[in-house]
Amino acid sequence: MNYLSVENVSKSFGERHLFKDIAFGINKDQKIGFVAKNGTGKTSLLNIIAGLESPDDGQVVSRKGITISFLPQEPDLDPSLTIEETIFAGDNPILKTIANYEKALLHMEEADAYQKAFDAMEAAQAWDFETQYKQILFKLKLDDLGRKVELLSGGQKKRLALAQMMLTKPDLAILDEPTNHLDLEMIEWLEDYFRTENITLFMVTHDRYFLENVCNEIVELENGKLYSYKGNYAYYLENKDARVAAWEAETGKAKQLYKKELEWMRRQPKARTTKSKSRIDDFAEIKSRAHERRNDHTVQLEINMERMGSKILEFHNVGKSYGDLTLLNKFEYVFKTGERVGIIGKNGTGKTTFLNIMTGALPPDTGKVIVGDTVKFGYYTQKGIAIKEGQKVIDVIKEFGDHIPLKKGRTISAGQLLERFLFDRKKQYDFVERLSGGERKRLYLCTVFIQNPNFLILDEPTNDLDVVTLNVLEQFLLDFPGCLVVVSHDRYFMDKIVDHLFVFKGDAVVENFPGNYSDFRAYEGGISNAFAKAEKEQAQLENKQKFEASITQTASDNKSWKEKQHKGALSFNEQKEHAKLEREIAKLERQKEEKQKVFLNPDLSQDEITEESIKLQKIIDDIEAKEERWFELSSKMEE
Repeated sequence: MNYLSVENVSKSFGERHLFKDIAFGINKDQKIGFVAKNGTGKTSLLNIIAGLESPDDGQVVSRKGITISFLPQEPDLDPSLTIEETIFAGDNPILKTIANYEKALLHMEEADAYQKAFDAMEAAQAWDFETQYKQILFKLKLDDLGRKVELLSGGQKKRLALAQMMLTKPDLAILDEPTNHLDLEMIEWLEDYFRTENITLFMVTHDRYFLENVCNEIVELENGKLYSYKGNYAYYLENKDARVAAWEAETGKAKQLYKKELEWMRRQPKARTTKSKSRIDDFAEIKSRAHERRNDHTVQLEINMERMGSKILEFHNVGKSYGDLTLLNKFEYVFKTGERVGIIGKNGTGKTTFLNIMTGALPPDTGKVIVGDTVKFGYYTQKGIAIKEGQKVIDVIKEFGDHIPLKKGRTISAGQLLERFLFDRKKQYDFVERLSGGERKRLYLCTVFIQNPNFLILDEPTNDLDVVTLNVLEQFLLDFPGCLVVVSHDRYFMDKIVDHLFVFKGDAVVENFPGNYSDFRAYEGGISNAFAKAEKEQAQLENKQKFEASITQTASDNKSWKEKQHKGALSFNEQKEHAKLEREIAKLERQKEEKQKVFLNPDLSQDEITEESIKLQKIIDDIEAKEERWFELSSKMEE
């Protein structure tokens, strides 16, 4: 069954043509990964499919009656809402189903309407919607349901938009880099969800294990043309190599034919027969095919790396805390020449703090860090490149000099260097603010590498980079002769680049694991997965029992809640309000206790005592008002 068709779509920006006359379809149960270089129109195509942009030519046709959800890189959420309110503010068909059911409960005498609403609840599995959204938010580390969207980080907003999209259970989900801002545990959970859920996907992601394990088709946009591969990422790589080899063979034949036809054209045959006219017309096409070139340049940079001495980087009894949060405690390690270390761990366990201590940007609280005299750090941070208004790409590199020194006394111009980082002459004079996210990352990498470091520190270097650039970057790093420390959520990248791991487990525990990420998962995965599964099943059971208890008239009643009269039961919104009141009352009680402790201070003036008394009375009034409403709802449950 066809869900959506892209019909001869074209898109340009000024003289820059992204793609022309491309066409493909998305069918039910397909999970398509979309692959292309940065700056070639991935996000533009996703926006066109989602209806956020209009193509220059062509059209996108979707099947009537299907639901389509789009997850952009920068979600647009209402900042005034809380996390929980955002879930209920979305255009979620399940919420409409619940509302219809509650309306039908008020008119039980209309049997047909009630049965229809009841069947809709069954079909949508809407009975445990509260359990579903809380589980998803918990997995995405969004468990403070009352927190305002305006207070969330960019990554938290992206995760909230992802949760909102997942809860709508769309027929077709369009995703732009869904794994960005997710830690490894979240990525593996999302991977499992998409692999097993009955949902059709069209997504852009740089995570190649995600492509491998989730997708059943890869679509590549290259030089304005689409190529489809009916398989996962490994199948795509194998068959792309075969396609490129066939293309090169055909190009070789075309060049030979071109030489032959060129000689014939130079002889300028006088006889203008129908056959000769046809041959002349075909010559232009042969010439075009013979002169086609693949834009497969690779990032090349001859590092003029200073030789490292015997002393590189040493940590001795290093400790670092923020208040009660201890990130490092008596950490010891001595780096050796050529070490390649990957750093993994949940967000908030101190990974970036550790990198800042390494480079001297942040002092340790205890212990000392010794840096060798010959060490020159190259630090790629998550902040990326600082964009200056009106600055062109080539101006960024010229800040380091018009000519960059290479090995053996040779130099290279700023323009030549940019060409090695896949910025052609025309692109070099684009304004930096016009670059795609991935192109800015590539430019930033260039500024880090050209300073000739012998100790590279890369904090999430793979975010927003396309798959093609990632392969190129990996090859460069594999040849890098210095020390390398990488923080990344890209499992494929880590497996290929690093030799051992620092695993930040929280509570100042840092484990030195001898192997890559896949080795680590194989070592710890069995026990942790079994524990997580049991914990999830127990939580689901408890939430289900709690929900069913809230709508059951008596605990001793053996009848199914589906068979009971709903006269005295709370509506869905009232159940939600009842649970929210319990949380708010508990929070206010804690505030009351803290405020009461203030009066123990003997140094309080009379004015301060009066001011604090007013605040305390306000808290007490709030508690009483909320308790009154809570008792009102509780008594309704017992009717």
